Amino acid sequence: MKPTLSKGWRMAGLALVSIALLLTAACGNSGEAEPTSGGDGAAAAVKKGDVTLVIGAYSVARDAFGKLLPQFAKEWKAKTGQTVTFQESYEASGTQARAIAGGFEADIAVLAMESDIDKIAKAGFITSDWRSAPYGGMITRSIAVLGTRKGNPKGIHDWEDLTRKGVKVLYPNPKTSGGAQWDINAMYGAGLKESEAKTGTKDPAYAKAFLERIHKNVESLDKSGRASMAAFEYGVGDVIVTYENELRSRIKSGVAYEIVVPKSTILIENPAAVVDKNVDKHGTRKVAEAFLSFMFTAEAQQVFADYGFRPVDPAVMDKVKDNYIVPEDLFDISYLGGWDEVRKTLYSPKGVWYQVLAGI
Repeated sequence: MKPTLSKGWRMAGLALVSIALLLTAACGNSGEAEPTSGGDGAAAAVKKGDVTLVIGAYSVARDAFGKLLPQFAKEWKAKTGQTVTFQESYEASGTQARAIAGGFEADIAVLAMESDIDKIAKAGFITSDWRSAPYGGMITRSIAVLGTRKGNPKGIHDWEDLTRKGVKVLYPNPKTSGGAQWDINAMYGAGLKESEAKTGTKDPAYAKAFLERIHKNVESLDKSGRASMAAFEYGVGDVIVTYENELRSRIKSGVAYEIVVPKSTILIENPAAVVDKNVDKHGTRKVAEAFLSFMFTAEAQQVFADYGFRPVDPAVMDKVKDNYIVPEDLFDISYLGGWDEVRKTLYSPKGVWYQVLAGI
């Protein structure tokens, strides 16, 4: 017979193992953590007076946060004497939202779109009015654009070119990716714009057919915007539909891509919010709210601009405006009726996107 431990010893051993694992996660945060549900991992104390802040973010924000988090930690230390460390998780926005709503104990949610923040609020984890923050709770902006390889060998100039025979298109899966939903919204909205220009009214059937013609050329549907970009970098596809900031960041690092701004495209707005239920549980509200406020500062907005985002701070945007092209016919989510209408029209089980996917 194998030796056994009493229940008390087993529980004590498990507790020691859990503490060791949590300290490792809190200190070793350079990698990409997988969201987990339940548990008190986010509340692990490093040492008296110090604090761990758990960041649940969409994958595209990762590069900018690599610079922002150390900056905030340095400023917080100088201001309070308290050391803040970060436990970071980067996932597709929809995946991240479901993880937090399911129990992953993020203190701050930084996601691709407000509807993902709303999922967390509807699950009871965000109880405050997160839209009362500056700029409606949006920390960055971008637009949906087309990325091509050097020299634009396929001659891509607008959405219509994505429907041509032999053009292989990449964008991620809107079931998991917030970026993909922005992409679909942009293409569907461009179809509405085109029908409106021809007939004077929006024609949903025309917009659906326009989206269908593009989707026939899709090479793959990846999990996230970052995964889709990785596939493009690996050599898959001729053109990628993505955030402008993703391409700008790659070009800045020396990758030979070209950005094509469509005539009609959508303004992308990315929100952040304190996850009230978790910060109150962990005792991290003060530092979490300070970090949220930090992201709206000119200093942080400049970092976002350095990584290709369009700043929400008007003064910072004015400084960098010459770096960006203003589309001829830029529209926002309200043109499509707002997120509630978009979820119903495009992404419900019988919505336009799933009809396109099923070929019906």
